[in-house]
This record gives sequence, C-alpha cells and structure tokens, in this order.
Amino acid sequence: MNRKQASDFAPEVMELYDDYAHGRLDRREYVKRLGAFAVGGLTVEALMSSLRPNYAWAEQVKPDDARIKTEMISYPSPQGAGEMKGLLARPAQGQKFPAVLVIHENRGLNPYIEDVARRLAVDGFLALAPDALTPLGGYPGNDDEGRAMQAKRDSNEMTQDFLAGAKWLDAHDLSTGKVGAVGFCYGGGIV
Repeated sequence: MNRKQASDFAPEVMELYDDYAHGRLDRREYVKRLGAFAVGGLTVEALMSSLRPNYAWAEQVKPDDARIKTEMISYPSPQGAGEMKGLLARPAQGQKFPAVLVIHENRGLNPYIEDVARRLAVDGFLALAPDALTPLGGYPGNDDEGRAMQAKRDSNEMTQDFLAGAKWLDAHDLSTGKVGAVGFCYGGGIV
C-alpha cells in the first residue's frame, strides 16, 4: 500500500474518519457515508484501509533500542479497575528521572502510544503508558475493536485508573517525584 497523506483525500472523507475515530459515528454509519466516495473501482474497504493508521510507519524508537529499558508492569488502582497494566519505559542509564504519564486515545494502549513512551525514555524520562482496556483483556490488536471495548468502560473508573498510574509513578524508586502527563485524543481530555 502506498503511503497516503491527509491531502490525498477529500476534506469530507477526513471529516468522516475523524468523526468515526472519535466515536461520533458508529462503524455502520461510517461505512454507509464513506460509500459516497467509493467510485471508479475504489471500494469502501480500500478507502477504509488507506485511512487506517499504519503504526509501523510512525515508529521512531524500536522496542529493543539499547538506549532504553521497557517492561509491562501492573499497578494498583483501588478506586478504578483494581489492577492496571501498562508499559513502563526508561533510559537504560541513570538513577532517577522525571516521570510522564502517557494517556492513550479512545482505543487502548496501541503501538503508537507505546512508541511515545519509548521516545520519552530516550529523552530522559520515566514514562508509564497505562492500558485502560486492562479489565477487558487489554488492547486487542486493532483500533476498531479497542474503540468498541473502551466505550464499555466507565469513564470515572478510567479516570481513577490514570490517577492511580500518576501516583504509582510519583512513588516509583526511579522517579524524581516530578510527574507530568501527556494525552492524545481521549487522553487529552483526561490531562
């Protein structure tokens, strides 16, 4: 598949994708409306495929990068799901680091958010990227299913899960006690 840019699509197609990605349209309505742009041999599935993120193209720091150490961890979330999982990334060298909580979009801890945590580790931070889908089995491997799963979670409980992650980072042995947060899409609203 050729790499596409937003400018390769009609603005209305990008607006439809944005509405779908942010939960304002369900899949059925998205496919129905996208059909108006499937012309001249271009199928709705081909159009949808070219609009989906390709995480491999966006990856900047490989999981096995020697400059960092990563691990999947669990932390308590007594006011939320009880126990949460997330990716912890840190520089390979050093004693203590300022910490950053990385809050994902409305689809779980996908490869893009994992890469953001690794980028922060390369830049000298202790980064935790929790997966709000932990109580439902974790990120399923694709954004459409992840979006549907996250819609089933209670938003107040998820907020408590992320707050518990910040507290866990603050108390971590490798943390300087300075904790910030960055969020994307849904996560931006949490921050």
